[in-house]
Amino acid sequence: MKKLMFALSALLVLSLVGAQDLQGRVVTVGSDTTYPPFETVDEAGNIVGFDIDVVNAICERVNCVAEFRTTAWDGIFPALAAGEFDMVASGVTITAERALVVDFTEPYFVVDQAITTSVDNDHLTLDDFRGGDLTLGAQVGTTNAFTAEEIAGRDNVHLYDDFNSAIQALLNGDVDGVMIDNVIADAFVATYAGELSIPIPSVEADEQLGFAVQQGDELVDALNAGLAMIREDGTLDALVQKWFVD
Repeated sequence: MKKLMFALSALLVLSLVGAQDLQGRVVTVGSDTTYPPFETVDEAGNIVGFDIDVVNAICERVNCVAEFRTTAWDGIFPALAAGEFDMVASGVTITAERALVVDFTEPYFVVDQAITTSVDNDHLTLDDFRGGDLTLGAQVGTTNAFTAEEIAGRDNVHLYDDFNSAIQALLNGDVDGVMIDNVIADAFVATYAGELSIPIPSVEADEQLGFAVQQGDELVDALNAGLAMIREDGTLDALVQKWFVD
């Protein structure tokens, strides 16, 4: 029976992909490339990261070619609505508010929010940031910024165009902590070893990430079909291992 169910599952995925052949279409992808390890620009000027690998793997399954375009996070959804690109792949949390203006794929990854501090402040707790004088940095327009405001209050939250700037502010002593996704915090702590710590590793848990397209765009069906295929054949797990475990 298990073999039969596995075979039926595989056939379903194959039929979905076959029905969603994009015939070599170029799919333009907006991405805030300041968000390692999801997306960043390497020393050679190439856009690389987990999201890039996942989208490319999906395109291999549904016959498309992804073309990535660096786009500032602040304004990325209006740019999508204006047709500047076909989809957004940028570590986007699926929320009810965003779903009013875009269509999301099925989730492909889950993150927790965390607070990063300097190593000198790695004794701080979540309660220390509630209702006191401690400040939090975050990227404007993110769920991290909304959570930071809920915890520390608007007057104690400093917003930045990207998380690189927020982390630099933390290193400079301009803020006491940065509200950021846990896996991104891990990347910055590795980059600034001995300078940063993650004393509060889980604030908001289990945020589901998805790719976004214009409302009503049938591209979402092809993306979901390809996502189902790479989940089924183990590619997605391998990419998680590559970018977040190895």
